[in-house]
Amino acid sequence: MAEGYSETTLDHYESPRNRGLLNDFNARASRTNPVCGDSLALTLRIRGGTIEAAGFEVTGCVAATAGASVMTELVIGKTPSDATRLTADEIESALDGLPPGRAHGATLAADTLTAALADYSA
Repeated sequence: MAEGYSETTLDHYESPRNRGLLNDFNARASRTNPVCGDSLALTLRIRGGTIEAAGFEVTGCVAATAGASVMTELVIGKTPSDATRLTADEIESALDGLPPGRAHGATLAADTLTAALADYSA
């Protein structure tokens, strides 16, 4: 594992899932980590009470990219209500952990998801 990253994290970094913003979204948000400068833009398509699709663009480190990628996988198929309960700790766990000092990637993903869901109106 490079720099203490798990194989799962490196896989999501090297082959991000759901990369690219959706054209037909109905929820969106962008957040930037003021400390390191990583930024994440997220779009969601919610239909029939379920998150059908998610797309993102990220500028940042391995943890930020992997966190965004795994977060989109975790929320697709969930209701917005269920998705609002997704925590940074759960995102980090889905990546099989992050090295010390890199949890900010999972936090950025969770915070951006929360903001996007707040943007959604049924």
